[in-house]
Amino acid sequence: MTTYIAAYKTTHRIIQIEENSCFTWQQESGEIDLEMLAGKIKRERSLHFFNLMVGAQYNTNIKDIKVEVIKTEIFKG
Repeated sequence: MTTYIAAYKTTHRIIQIEENSCFTWQQESGEIDLEMLAGKIKRERSLHFFNLMVGAQYNTNIKDIKVEVIKTEIFKG
């Protein structure tokens, strides 16, 4: 297994806050599946981020989150 890191930006269709962060994950060596990566970021990070920002005022829908992967590389840390 190889550990990778990605820099990404997420936006929400309604919530006017932008998340800029990084995400690490492990996979077998080979080509990175950006669709799979975007799904993992949405489920494991961004959904919780947007819920934290709006609190109980709004029920965040994962379908309203857009992920832009800026850069990926093997994590050397």
